[in-house]
Amino acid sequence: QVHLVESGGGLVQAGGSLRLSCAASGRPNGIYAVAWFRQAPAKEREFVAGLNWSGSSIQYTDSVKGRFTIDRDNAKNTVWLEMSSLKPEDTANYYCSADRQRFRQVVSTAASEYDSWGQGTLVAVSS
Repeated sequence: QVHLVESGGGLVQAGGSLRLSCAASGRPNGIYAVAWFRQAPAKEREFVAGLNWSGSSIQYTDSVKGRFTIDRDNAKNTVWLEMSSLKPEDTANYYCSADRQRFRQVVSTAASEYDSWGQGTLVAVSS
């Protein structure tokens, strides 16, 4: 497993932007896919965005396409989630995660395929 620490959450008005960061340490981060999930109160954890180890495969959930961008810098062991045009329905705890399988070519959207998780960072969007 890899140790993940998220930062960058906060309170923002609708239409605003935030940039979440995820710092990784432990196993070599550059050979695993990474993803962001989110969980709103009383709701299940859902996939938001993912990026495979090489950057050749990127997935977004439909509700964030065109608004969110995931990126990574393997040399810095850091993953980012750039969020813009935020909506109240984006309010949730956001979690960074790392894939359990090395060199996966296609990003998985299933939480069960990720075995490392950060503690989460809260994003609250006011209307």
